[in-house]
Amino acid sequence: MSAPSEHRPSKWFTTSLRVRYQESDQMSVVYHANYLNWFEIGRTEMIREMGFNYRDMEEAGVLLPVIDVQMKFRQPARYDDEIMIFTKVTAFTPLRIHYEYEIRRVQHSPTNWEIEEGSLLGELLVTGTTQHVWIGRDWKPSRLDKKLPKLYNALKEILLTQKEPS
Repeated sequence: MSAPSEHRPSKWFTTSLRVRYQESDQMSVVYHANYLNWFEIGRTEMIREMGFNYRDMEEAGVLLPVIDVQMKFRQPARYDDEIMIFTKVTAFTPLRIHYEYEIRRVQHSPTNWEIEEGSLLGELLVTGTTQHVWIGRDWKPSRLDKKLPKLYNALKEILLTQKEPS
């Protein structure tokens, strides 16, 4: 990674979904691989909230494959649960980006996802991280600051404008 300021976590970005029948097994428990799909939904919606989208990134020749995944299961999500996907950037350079996720069960969709003292709403089900590398269509590393400077600056801004951890 480059400058230390680029290691400061961003704020949490959120999106919600209701667990669909096809995502669960006969016991109504969500199959573990679906959490990876939910992580991707979190990343996609975070980028969209910032005013960008994956389609435009890919059309510009920038791809973002996953190079590492970690997940810890605490409680299962079940069919028809309302789920909140919390996503934030934890590290960022022109060549790499790291995300952190929390999947939580909520009773209803509140309008303010974070509550006092920095805790998040809902029952914690799964935590995870993913690491990605920016590449071109040739599958060689590609510097985001050169290929898509607007996206690079937007990502950098969400990291640099966050308060220092206390």
